[in-house]
Amino acid sequence: MNIEETLKKNNQTHILDALNALSGAEHEKLKAQIEQVDWDEISKLIQEYVLRKPVTEIPADLSPAPYFPLEPKDAEQAEFYRKAFDRGVELIRSGKTAALTVAGGQGTRLGFDGPKGTYPITPVLHKTLFQYFAESLARVCEKYNTTIHWFIMTSELNDKATRDFFAAHNCFGLKPETIHFFTQGFMPAIDYSGKVLMSAKDSIALTPDGHGGTLLALRKSGCLDLMKKLGVKYISYFQVDNPLVPVSNPLMLGLHDLEHSEMSSIMLSKTNAHEKLGNFCVTGGRLQIIEYSDMPDELAERTTNGKLDFIAGSPAIHVISVDFIERLTNGGRLDLPWHRADKKVAHINERGETVKPDAPNAVKLECFIFDALPLATRTIILEADRKECFAPTKNATGVDSAESCREMLCARDARRMELAGITIPRKADGSPDCIVELSPRKVFDDEDAIAFFKSNPAKSPERRSSTAYG
Repeated sequence: MNIEETLKKNNQTHILDALNALSGAEHEKLKAQIEQVDWDEISKLIQEYVLRKPVTEIPADLSPAPYFPLEPKDAEQAEFYRKAFDRGVELIRSGKTAALTVAGGQGTRLGFDGPKGTYPITPVLHKTLFQYFAESLARVCEKYNTTIHWFIMTSELNDKATRDFFAAHNCFGLKPETIHFFTQGFMPAIDYSGKVLMSAKDSIALTPDGHGGTLLALRKSGCLDLMKKLGVKYISYFQVDNPLVPVSNPLMLGLHDLEHSEMSSIMLSKTNAHEKLGNFCVTGGRLQIIEYSDMPDELAERTTNGKLDFIAGSPAIHVISVDFIERLTNGGRLDLPWHRADKKVAHINERGETVKPDAPNAVKLECFIFDALPLATRTIILEADRKECFAPTKNATGVDSAESCREMLCARDARRMELAGITIPRKADGSPDCIVELSPRKVFDDEDAIAFFKSNPAKSPERRSSTAYG
């Protein structure tokens, strides 16, 4: 690309001035950043998303999305679920599945300095999120006598720290060659006049391009080619802040395969009309997610026989076909819609002074992975029990916090111990009156819990005690 012509054409001459004022390594750093940006595309996005605020149009034909229920509705569906579960196990055993964790964030909202995946989350031993997932994967591999490759999307901000963390902990017992790191893409931050901000004299203000960028990053990093070489057909996608998620779900994988789905999703029944989960909907015969903030009240609150019509909420847990990702990213671009976020972005002004704004001053553009759903030729949704799969860790305390996540991990493990015949002391409200933690290296599912305590008999934990098992 001719940098001078490109920046002038796209009204970003202040970046050209910054480049011309540099020399040596600083010049090369900024030059490399400039060359990675599709400036023609940025100009188009500035017109569409920055200089005007897009309004989400709610389609007139919007209807609730159908889904496979948590409990089969009849004997025929129960038999189909059994067949799907067996098919999922077969896919896992034969190495046709991989795990994909989105882990580009920092632990800032948790009051933690470091990649979010390095945050200690378990209630007794304080294992980190990464360790918890790693031990779960190790148990699945052992249980089904297979190898599951783990793909971890980091960001430029935390990639080195994440890699160093895994190296320092010997990959938590996993084979290093089965763990693959790749970094997500980025977008420039743009002020309200349409100018791309500079974060330093030798750097554009860059922000992650959202979890939708995962799909393109897989291709650009070579991970997509590696998956094909390994014979992987399906990816289990989940976010790093949810340790309760099963890292591999045989039933979901089997349904995805038997139904010839290209992208499948877990759904949770919403606790109320305005719960902060995206809404699974259908329009024009295609599945899509309408964000909770965009859903009109009259639709969000609509009920039939006392039950919410739009009951299906998304916890961002998916199975995605490798062939679908390849098709979507063919040509090295990913045609997903962008979402505008108004943010406070620190930058340098024309005098080179650092500006830390008190109010939003710029637009960050992100694409979301769920926007790939309408592009799939076939999709399915499977209902799940949130107590078994959804404990997001976004804040230090309160709703969706480390505190609530630990409580849910403890409650799940206490239930599994009761299945194994161990009495759990409980409070008046039914919650455990003790803190228990089962090692995911030994216990992946209910079946494992029963087998573990059969081989390792344990006494009932005492009230208000803290005990780890395995």
